[in-house]
Amino acid sequence: MTGRLRVVIADDERPARALLTELLGTFPDTELVGQAVDGADAVTMIERLRPDLALLDLELPEIDGLDVVRLIKGDAAPLVAFVTAYDEYAVKAFEVNAIDYLLKPVSAARLRETIDRARERLERPDWRHDQGRQLQKATSQYESAVRPRYLERIPVRRRDEILVLPVDQIASIVADGELLHLTTLRNDRHTITYRLKDLEARLDPTHFVRLSRGALANLRMISRFSPLPGGTYLAILANTQELQVSRSQVRVLRDQLLRL
Repeated sequence: MTGRLRVVIADDERPARALLTELLGTFPDTELVGQAVDGADAVTMIERLRPDLALLDLELPEIDGLDVVRLIKGDAAPLVAFVTAYDEYAVKAFEVNAIDYLLKPVSAARLRETIDRARERLERPDWRHDQGRQLQKATSQYESAVRPRYLERIPVRRRDEILVLPVDQIASIVADGELLHLTTLRNDRHTITYRLKDLEARLDPTHFVRLSRGALANLRMISRFSPLPGGTYLAILANTQELQVSRSQVRVLRDQLLRL
């Protein structure tokens, strides 16, 4: 690419932002266009400024670096390099899937490699598709390896805002292709980009149960079951939502709820 590489930094630690700012200032072919202090700020800034490269702290509070990538609208997504304290699982997942990363404290030489690699990748017409696919694989491998504690909140987009939705307010999660529709007890509906099996692995199994291949429900919000022809059931939730239970899941639900 010609011209200077436009970069956004996202890190909640002031010293880390200051170091990256100082290092980028020594590279005449880069331009720092924005600094974000949290995940929500990062999403807004990236979509508004459209940088070429985002240096994202993996451990941002509330909305971490991985969630930032998920929340950015597809046409605004830049190249991404994650910045993190040493994490063997993150490093392995990123290396295997060709996702760039920087270990803290970041050195000038290593940042230079990231800048050069980003400039090279931006020359490729299919870089956005390749990065999206590689990020998805890296994210799945990382989250499977670290076995994170169960989610208590999920960041979702609501128009131009980002809402941090408490998991205990979610009544159901229904897959629609690559999208997941989250419906709350108040029947508010939110959509996120996430694979159902990956999100299921991050939810407390004593609270959420799979009803079918494409649906999860909050056990505490299941009001009753109604039998259907063929040995299946209809689950009625506290928000009046109705979801069909697949035949293969009937036995599982019978065992979990002791009655059906």
